[in-house]
Amino acid sequence: MVRKTALAVFDRRLVLTAALAGLAATACGGQRLGRAVAAPVTATPAPPSPPADPLATNLLVGFCGAPGSAALGRMTGDLAAAGRELGRRIDAFAGNRPVTPVVELIATTVHRSPGADGMYRSRCADETVRDYLDAARALNGLLLLNIQPGRADFLPEVQAYERWLTEPDVGVALDPEWAVEPGVVPGRKFGRTTGDELDGVARYLGHLAEAHRLPAKVMVYHQVASSVVREENLLRAHSGVSPVKVVDGIGSAAAKKATWKTLMQTKPDHVRAGFKLFFDEDTRRGAALMTPAEVLALSPVPAYVVYE
Repeated sequence: MVRKTALAVFDRRLVLTAALAGLAATACGGQRLGRAVAAPVTATPAPPSPPADPLATNLLVGFCGAPGSAALGRMTGDLAAAGRELGRRIDAFAGNRPVTPVVELIATTVHRSPGADGMYRSRCADETVRDYLDAARALNGLLLLNIQPGRADFLPEVQAYERWLTEPDVGVALDPEWAVEPGVVPGRKFGRTTGDELDGVARYLGHLAEAHRLPAKVMVYHQVASSVVREENLLRAHSGVSPVKVVDGIGSAAAKKATWKTLMQTKPDHVRAGFKLFFDEDTRRGAALMTPAEVLALSPVPAYVVYE
């Protein structure tokens, strides 16, 4: 069951990669790299008192997305309308524990073409990050910057957004199925990362949190199959970092639960669990999308639930 599900997921990712080929040209400024050197792009003020650890008491529920591409999630187009839809989803989780809304922006986007530096990815413009942070703050929520690094390493891609990561309500979501090795074109096979590489990002985020006296940084890493994260035990606990492993299994409730059971076996104890739901792929052949009650009945109980 798990193997068949993984193959189905891979088929979906191949289709999605084809859609991604021209995405960043409209969503994130083409092959735009580096940090802005013009006047700073500011967002609306941050909430006055963000929690010391957003995951300590609250459940996180979010939508992912990027400008101009409904294929990447519902947080696109009219962000205020998408936020209202997210609010309705959050209402279905009422009564369990307080819920914090999350906007997960696909900020570094993978490509099938190499680009000028051969890294098969592009980065969002500051203006895009600002718009999505404004949307998150309108919900009194968090912004997560999703990183699909192509052939680049995770750490420099995360560091490219340091200006935003010094904000108290901005974290990261790492997507290692799109982290491919030299010579591999994204989408032809799953990418991968290691616990050691994740640990390098966690150390960096912990240092940022300490230096700027920030709340704990949420650091999500997505996983769709066992091969995508190796030597996971090398991801250590770091002060100022709140890590979450999100299982991205696709299919029926039974298939998703089987993937969950497999991937939870390697989760380090200090890492919280997360779960992803797909509006389209999970409901093919008449299957029903898992309900909030079904998701929260998983063991361990998810700390972050994200919809695509």
